[in-house]
Amino acid sequence: MKTTCILILFWPLSMLLLSDESQTSKTEVKCNFTEKNYSLIPADINKDVTILDLSHNQITLNIRDTSVLQTYFLLTELYLFENNVTILYNNSFSNLSNLQILNICRNSIRIIQQDAFIGLKKLKQLYLCQNKMLQLNPEIFVPLKNLKLLNLQGNLISYFDVPQLFPLEIIILYGNPWNCSCGLLNLQNWLNTSNVTLENENITMCSYPDTLKGYSIKIVHYKAECHSKFPSPITEDLYINFQSISNSTFNSSLNNLTRNSEQGPLGKSWALLGGGVATMLVTSLLIFIAIKCPIWYNFLLSYKHHHLEEHEAETYEDGFTENPSSLSQIPDTNSKETLVIFEHVHSFVVDDDGFIEDKYIDIHESCEEN
Repeated sequence: MKTTCILILFWPLSMLLLSDESQTSKTEVKCNFTEKNYSLIPADINKDVTILDLSHNQITLNIRDTSVLQTYFLLTELYLFENNVTILYNNSFSNLSNLQILNICRNSIRIIQQDAFIGLKKLKQLYLCQNKMLQLNPEIFVPLKNLKLLNLQGNLISYFDVPQLFPLEIIILYGNPWNCSCGLLNLQNWLNTSNVTLENENITMCSYPDTLKGYSIKIVHYKAECHSKFPSPITEDLYINFQSISNSTFNSSLNNLTRNSEQGPLGKSWALLGGGVATMLVTSLLIFIAIKCPIWYNFLLSYKHHHLEEHEAETYEDGFTENPSSLSQIPDTNSKETLVIFEHVHSFVVDDDGFIEDKYIDIHESCEEN
């Protein structure tokens, strides 16, 4: 009876242990395809595979490869060491939500698109060593919420801006041509203030400028002007908080303005203000035209003359002979001066064409003819 009771009590525990062992065995399905000279990821691998090693092949991780990878959603470890990968495209591993280790070292990766690591929520170790990357956008690491180890050794990176809230514990950065100018100060601050461990710190050295060559990037001394250009993390946090408060204040003000505009139309004061501004603009424009463009009133004051017709000229001569008293009003002048003026005027007269111009009849000429 006692034995039966003991068996009844321990039977659920034994079943749990057996289920755990079966689950463990199930999570350890390994497939090794190293040095097979594959150019594409095989599509006929066991779908329950959890550890897949495709190192030392010719895989490029193109669109076809990424679509095949999506079918191996139970993967926890993926090794693509020493292949021909040059670009990590967006959503390359989007369906591998259980992946914890990703090794893509010793490829020819030059570009990592911003959404390349989306979906890797459980990834803990990322190896990107010995590639040809010149720079990295810090936004590519944002989806990696549980990342603990990042290996960037042996690339061509000279500058690295750490993303905010980066949960790393270990980072490997040696073998890159680090430029220890002011731009690397944020990385140094992060290395010294966070809990991250910089592996091989003594050989993670500056390559530029020449005056700082050979110094560790973690302890190199920067000029005072660099500290003014790049604030400390505490200052950055204060700035972010201030910016968030400012944005919230702006949004609330915008909402109040929108709410007021929905309640009713604007008052008459706005209409009066608009009319006053329009009147001032029109008046200023007219004054400017009057000052800068005087041609219009010159045109109004100009006298448009024309040649008199033959009958008009005879009428004018008859009127002139009938009223000779008007000549008495002309003052006496010197005879020599009169002669000079007369000759000067008539030097331009070639022959009589029957027309005369009013307003231009010389008074001295009329006196000489009389």
